[in-house]
Amino acid sequence: MADLPLPAHLFARVDEAPDADFYAEPRFVVHIDPETISALTGLYREELESGSRILDLMSSWVSHLPAEVAYARVFGLGMNAEELAANPRLDAWAVVDLNASPVLPCPDASFDAVLCAVSVQYLTRPVEVFRECARVLRPGGKLVIATSHRLFPTKAIAAWRSLAPGDRMAFLRACLAHAGGFDEPRVVDRSPRLADPLWVLIASRSC
Repeated sequence: MADLPLPAHLFARVDEAPDADFYAEPRFVVHIDPETISALTGLYREELESGSRILDLMSSWVSHLPAEVAYARVFGLGMNAEELAANPRLDAWAVVDLNASPVLPCPDASFDAVLCAVSVQYLTRPVEVFRECARVLRPGGKLVIATSHRLFPTKAIAAWRSLAPGDRMAFLRACLAHAGGFDEPRVVDRSPRLADPLWVLIASRSC
């Protein structure tokens, strides 16, 4: 856990086998309810301007972006090539294991927004990844981290498995503070009634 200013035990997992093995087979499924997906798409519609350059972090075969909005570029990083190749919103993609190497293969200030949808719980080195997010965002660009309550329990970090939703947001705030480069984040609750909850942390790159 080099360069990690938070206790290492928070980032332990039940299954510490290589993530590449776990994600070797594609999973063409969604991990939140349709109503929650619609709520996330609505939030993206509000927060992401048309023509934005977007990095879809920990991406899959769907990105939940609004279909009617045109973006300048959507670049996806994920763990399974088949899933990424099937995602119609991605202009380009790459298979990257951020737990093995938390380095984004992108130039400085090359994106207007970085998205991470219902996957942040699997990052074992979030501070380093968030630091990289700050690097690749332009000043004022947004990091949008959407969370819910579903997860692969053997691959989620200990902090996520043990904390209540409000405490998970506090944990993400702490990780962002340690990473540096972001203004004070805000947390938005877009949970639909009778569907999976949706809590979103939004942080702007410091100018």
